[in-house]
Amino acid sequence: MAYERYKSEVSLSKPEKVSLMSEYIDYYKQLIDEQGLDVLNVKIPREVFTEVLDSIGSTLNQKACELAYNDGPVKEFLEKNPLPPCMRELLPDEFRSFSLLLNALKQWVSAESQSTDRYILGGTARATCRDAVDKCIVTGEELNADSELHHPIRDGRPPILLSKRGHALIEQTNQASSTINATEDLDSEIWAKIKGIRSKSNQSWTQLKEGCFALITEGLMCRPNAKSFARSVIRETGLSAAEILDILDSRNA
Repeated sequence: MAYERYKSEVSLSKPEKVSLMSEYIDYYKQLIDEQGLDVLNVKIPREVFTEVLDSIGSTLNQKACELAYNDGPVKEFLEKNPLPPCMRELLPDEFRSFSLLLNALKQWVSAESQSTDRYILGGTARATCRDAVDKCIVTGEELNADSELHHPIRDGRPPILLSKRGHALIEQTNQASSTINATEDLDSEIWAKIKGIRSKSNQSWTQLKEGCFALITEGLMCRPNAKSFARSVIRETGLSAAEILDILDSRNA
């Protein structure tokens, strides 16, 4: 069965689109007030699609083999673009074919993903979002040319225009949630490492918090050495500033 791109049977006028997005944004403002920023970054576990993804992977393996060894444009391409002598024994044609096919799939997924934004809003998603809201619903900042489209859930619903800092905060919040939901052993190990760094630095928890907030919020003032203390913790733990703040809050530090 040939693939068919999904297309909406409903055509909205520009005013209708702007009105729809205004209501949509108000809906998320209320959710943020009630449930916090996590509502802007909801993801379904990848394991839900394991069977489908395995099927796609198996099809790619099969097609890569067929394209590499059967006469056709892919086999001709591989022959016209031989590997350097040092790699000929390391990269079999089947794998090269798979890599080419995977790259084509990546471009296809990108195009189809972009088309989902046009399902309701058409080709003017960014312009419609800009007409519907003038301030970031995360930070309250005025939206400008650096604003980014963010999808609360990748289920076809339209994106929301956020400031660059607002978008970064959403991503960091999601990472922090993932860290806190890790195993107790890992959490204890990270906490012990943070306490060790604090002890060696002879700094306070308040200074660590100030430094993390200053790194997240451009222009925010903090006490001397607070930023360098925060950067040290970030460097040695591999955590983001938002993740560290979340851990400090969870430990009442």
